[in-house]
Amino acid sequence: MLNMAFIREHQAELERIAAKKGIEVSIRELIELDDKKRGLLQSIEGLRHMRNELSEQIGRKLSSGEEQDADRMKQKVKQSNATLTKLEAELGTVDGMHEQLLLLVPNIVSPDTPDGASDADNVEIKKHGELPTFEFEPKNHVELAENLGMLDIARGVKIGGSRNYVLKGAGFHLHHAVQRLAVDVLEAGGFMPMDVPMLARGESFRHSGFLPLGQEQLFRLEEDNKYLIGTSEVSLVSGYSDEIVDVHEPIRLAAMSACFRQEIGSAGRDVHGLYRVHQFSKVEQVVLCENDPELSERILQEMTANAERILQLLELPYRVVAVCIGDMSQKTYKQYDIETWMPSRQAFGETHSSSNLLDFQARRAKIRYRAADGKLQYCHTLNNTAVATPRILIPLLENHQREDGSIYIPKALRPYMKGLEYIGG
Repeated sequence: MLNMAFIREHQAELERIAAKKGIEVSIRELIELDDKKRGLLQSIEGLRHMRNELSEQIGRKLSSGEEQDADRMKQKVKQSNATLTKLEAELGTVDGMHEQLLLLVPNIVSPDTPDGASDADNVEIKKHGELPTFEFEPKNHVELAENLGMLDIARGVKIGGSRNYVLKGAGFHLHHAVQRLAVDVLEAGGFMPMDVPMLARGESFRHSGFLPLGQEQLFRLEEDNKYLIGTSEVSLVSGYSDEIVDVHEPIRLAAMSACFRQEIGSAGRDVHGLYRVHQFSKVEQVVLCENDPELSERILQEMTANAERILQLLELPYRVVAVCIGDMSQKTYKQYDIETWMPSRQAFGETHSSSNLLDFQARRAKIRYRAADGKLQYCHTLNNTAVATPRILIPLLENHQREDGSIYIPKALRPYMKGLEYIGG
């Protein structure tokens, strides 16, 4: 959320960003509603002040026996109350419309964010690792996993419908191994590991910027007005809502949780296998820090480096891209995606995302800290996918497959896999 003074000053820029991000919101209408809201507040305050003065005068008139004058003033008070009731009702309506529009206004974007419409316009920043070459016909992750008894999609669909799966045996262990590796990497870097609620109230999603936009991707429990989280960012951020926190040292949080998404709108090759599923697990990094753009930029680089470190430990080739305006969410100021090589797609596929939100999210959640001058400031917040599985199993299986159908296990994962060096070998 942005404050109205900033919105007024940057109206044209915000209209351009909203159009690029595909958000239907009229900044002009919001400013007009804000003007109307201010006018109503001024009128209401004026009437309340006049009513208070009349009430004091009535008391004096009655004390001095001037009952006729007191009666006339009582009539004025009655008229003022009627007008106030009408204006307060109008203010309630205007305030509600104002709040609805304000929640749709996008964040500004960084000067170095590419200007584009979709992920096709994202700009490659760097590559790491060599793409594998196979002297045999490589299999895709579904063939590999099913042949090794690691995956049963048919039973997943039987249980929960499309985009569901069952991981078993080595698939189960690999799924948990990558998460535990990620948590250990983050904890060594000063992150506090946490287990957080996967079911959250609607206000927690509004606080963290996932409502009202994005509702179509959420699973909702209608009667309770609660939703299943699509990322533990929701729980980590909203857990600090309405608080004054100490960010003398940045608050570094890491949660490992199940996540749920509708995945409405995805189609084609993304539907096959484990790329886009309704239920997955994720280790998420969230940082709260001081309202300092240089500091939050450094932390963005650090968080992205953490995710890269995990991919390097998994011995996987990847690239980092700067995400363009049209491929960013409403709340994002600057974003990097990390895409890992997936041989069956003959392309890099997104596996990680890092975002700096400046104070946009903290304003919605009312997360503040006391600056050196004693004034309250809104924090900057950042988030990053340390690892998401089972999607990461796609490049793990496909890049590390051998001709006999077995899978090489990277050295860093072996302690979590009971020392196993190969699956099926």
